[in-house]
Amino acid sequence: MGHLLNETQADGLMAKLREKYDVYAPRLFPGTGRFSETDVVRYDTVERAGDIVFDKKSDYSFKTALLPPNSTLFYFTEDKVSVPAAPEKDRLVLLRSCDLNAVRRLDQIYLNNKFADSYYAAVREKTHFVLMGCPESFENCFCVSMGANTCEGYCAYVTPRNGGWYLDCADAEINAFIDALGAPARDEPVEYVTENEVKVAVPENLSPKVRKSHVWDEYDKRCIGCGRCNFACPTCTCFTTQDIFYKDNAKVGERRRVYASCMVDGYTDIAGNMSFRSKQGERMRFKVMHKVYDFKDRFGYQMCVGCGRCDDICPEYISFSACVNKLGDAMKEVEANEE
Repeated sequence: MGHLLNETQADGLMAKLREKYDVYAPRLFPGTGRFSETDVVRYDTVERAGDIVFDKKSDYSFKTALLPPNSTLFYFTEDKVSVPAAPEKDRLVLLRSCDLNAVRRLDQIYLNNKFADSYYAAVREKTHFVLMGCPESFENCFCVSMGANTCEGYCAYVTPRNGGWYLDCADAEINAFIDALGAPARDEPVEYVTENEVKVAVPENLSPKVRKSHVWDEYDKRCIGCGRCNFACPTCTCFTTQDIFYKDNAKVGERRRVYASCMVDGYTDIAGNMSFRSKQGERMRFKVMHKVYDFKDRFGYQMCVGCGRCDDICPEYISFSACVNKLGDAMKEVEANEE
């Protein structure tokens, strides 16, 4: 059984939650968008219920709450190494169904691969998720096609109602706060997207042979290699490391983990001034096949969750979903050439 909270009660609950948690949710940042005088919605800590954006898709995913774009792994001196102190509070992250499905992908790579990433594990252990209601599809979403429109593994469900919240929570301590606020009990179903305007079909016969297709050639000219699609994606996990040396002592510094992108120059560079994928079409092929073939071949389910952020953020209007839909014809082309 959930509760219906008005605006004052929702703010009161937020004040209580912030005593125990760092609360992360999508927030509006006016005038900080990609273009002049445009806004951006991205994840950050919130203080009031009204700070949370429910009616827009975040331009960047929840991933920054778990994996910041730039984070210090450890500090070093000439004879010592020390790791940063862990956050004192647990984290409460509000996110939609597609993003909660993306958490499973991040866990697969960082926790359940060959070995667990201790830095990710330390944050993940203290992170709890609240599902945000998503009654209607946003532009470019194709979560239904990828099976990411429904989810499990959240501790509470929240959706806006008449300036306040409808909140259904399984946590006894939080429910005690709600009861103390006098919020009336109410039972509502969880709101999930049931249909997207964009529909994607990954070919049943998709195989590595599609790498030989000419479908990738157009991206040699269209893609500018900015990497925005990777940085906005909730399931991209690649990073590089950088050693930062301090000016006052060159033997003291820190090692940082920094987002990396398979779409930008330098990602596949190796000793001898060689690069495995120098063309943008080759990089697009690698990214797409990793999302809809290689990951599933290894772990049994698709990596892409259909949030559509890559399509939203691309300055060249390259559509990932359209590319995936071209793969069926690409497989026919390759098979015909083999006959």
